[in-house]
Amino acid sequence: MNTAVFYHAGCSVCTSAEQLVLSALDKGRYQVAVIHLGEQASAIAQARKAGVTSVPALVLDGEVFHINYGASLDDVEGAQ
Repeated sequence: MNTAVFYHAGCSVCTSAEQLVLSALDKGRYQVAVIHLGEQASAIAQARKAGVTSVPALVLDGEVFHINYGASLDDVEGAQ
């Protein structure tokens, strides 16, 4: 099964994108993880390593898709 990781920070842009993206993904094809970086600050390093520079972002099979623009990872990290 393929992997999909949705990173967000809990803002309104992020939560709207989460709802849209998760409803569109084929759950039979993708194992989906949702990571709220505001609540799981330890995952910021993992997000950076995956190539995420801003949230909301979706990583599908190792490829990063930045959705709209809620906040940079630097801003999210600085808010911790």
